[in-house]
Amino acid sequence: MKIHQLSVNYQAEQDRIFVRINTSAAEEVRLWLTRRLMVGLWPLLTRLLTQHLLKLEAAGSTLESADDGLKKMLADFRKEQFLQEADFDTPYDENQAVLPLGPKPVLVTDVDASPLPNGRLRLVFNERLPRKKEPRNFQVEMDPKLMQGLIHLLEQALTRSQWLEPFTPPAAVEEAAEEGDGKRKPRYLQ
Repeated sequence: MKIHQLSVNYQAEQDRIFVRINTSAAEEVRLWLTRRLMVGLWPLLTRLLTQHLLKLEAAGSTLESADDGLKKMLADFRKEQFLQEADFDTPYDENQAVLPLGPKPVLVTDVDASPLPNGRLRLVFNERLPRKKEPRNFQVEMDPKLMQGLIHLLEQALTRSQWLEPFTPPAAVEEAAEEGDGKRKPRYLQ
């Protein structure tokens, strides 16, 4: 399956990230990514991509002993180069004839990620729901350029979702308000 286009959008009313993968064979796979999933997936994807980009460098094996600053600089350079070559201007083709996993998006519960010897990254998106007998899944192999494009689109969706911002529990907000004006605010407990 050859990927033709990717679409990644945060859907506020669902509080999920909606991913659509369009293939050159006019197929579309739809995925829902939740915040719970992204908490573990985001650091994994960024780490795998960075490691993979460093292996692609001409001095790949000698970079293992390099300091973290040099590794980050080289990976950031390669990521920027990929983004400059990417096409983010072409509108996503909404008219896909075939939906092999059906019109309902796969609610991704876990992702298996494996770097391959040929330089690609294999991602298997799984939907394992308790009341469903048959799990649904979708497998894709991405080259580093496509992976960087996906990471870029996911980063934009994560920014819109505000999932990357630190979560402040209500108790901490109440305590800060009490300290600010000296008046005791009413407390609501469950």
